[in-house]
Amino acid sequence: MPMYQVKPICGSHIKTDLPTCMYNLPNVHAQPGSMFTSEHALQNGEVDPAVKALEARQDEIMRKLYELKAAVDGLAKTVTTPDADLDLTVSSTFCSQSPSSTTFKGVTDLDTLLGKDLGALRDIVINANPAQPPLTLLVLHSVLCQRYRVLSTVHVHSSVTNVPPQLLSCLGPRHADSYARQMFQLGFTLIWKDVPKLQMKFSVQNMCPVEGEANVARFLFKLLSPYPSDAAPATLVDSWVDTAFFQLAEGSAKERAAVLRALNSSLGRNPWLAGPEFSLADIACYCCVLQSGSASSTPTNVQRWLKSCENLGHFSPAKLFLQ
Repeated sequence: MPMYQVKPICGSHIKTDLPTCMYNLPNVHAQPGSMFTSEHALQNGEVDPAVKALEARQDEIMRKLYELKAAVDGLAKTVTTPDADLDLTVSSTFCSQSPSSTTFKGVTDLDTLLGKDLGALRDIVINANPAQPPLTLLVLHSVLCQRYRVLSTVHVHSSVTNVPPQLLSCLGPRHADSYARQMFQLGFTLIWKDVPKLQMKFSVQNMCPVEGEANVARFLFKLLSPYPSDAAPATLVDSWVDTAFFQLAEGSAKERAAVLRALNSSLGRNPWLAGPEFSLADIACYCCVLQSGSASSTPTNVQRWLKSCENLGHFSPAKLFLQ
């Protein structure tokens, strides 16, 4: 159905008088076949200094916004954590590289393991009972500080009334730049809380809590070095970790004696429990041997192995709780 046709009310030949009271501005757009004439356009292939200054200012604003977003994201993780009802912030520490270096083969990347977080600090929040200090996590924290820029913080939950002084300072003194969260790669937050089992939360929105010191130790160690690609060495490491926590730490005197004999036999063939390289098996068994009170009565090979572990320099935090 055709539409009604309306005649034009003005023709294209009519000229419009523009007002003369407005400011005249130069044309900043190039006409076809002509050169740029604006003072803000390209001249001889070079950008006008005013444009450069504007770009530099924009870059500086974007950098500050990026840092602000990282700080806000870090605070948001703390606020959205179910354990945010904290009574006391004890210390925030920055761990620099340790003079005693531990070499791990197959160095891992935080972005690969934990995903890219657009510059926000990756917070690992651990709930631990002060009646059962997690010695392995303190050792792993020391090794993590050798690899990454770690912001460490200790809190006390309202469910705990009395915490020994050595637990309050177990991660070191407060760092002067602890407020600048964007300077760090990893956050290590330890909360002393009345919990039946040790708990770890990394991503509150996307990850369920990890329970048990052995499982948390496995998670932290993978931030340092991946498990062996061969199934046999990986299974051997896991077997020693389970043996340490279920038999050395929680077993009877007879079970501990059997484990010490197995340790002595294995260490007679290799310098470390999982072969020629230091691994999570050595960290777990060392801490559980010390925690069980069996260090002074261990066989010869185990005594030599204990000294080799101590020479690495990362087991000092664990020994402080046994003095």
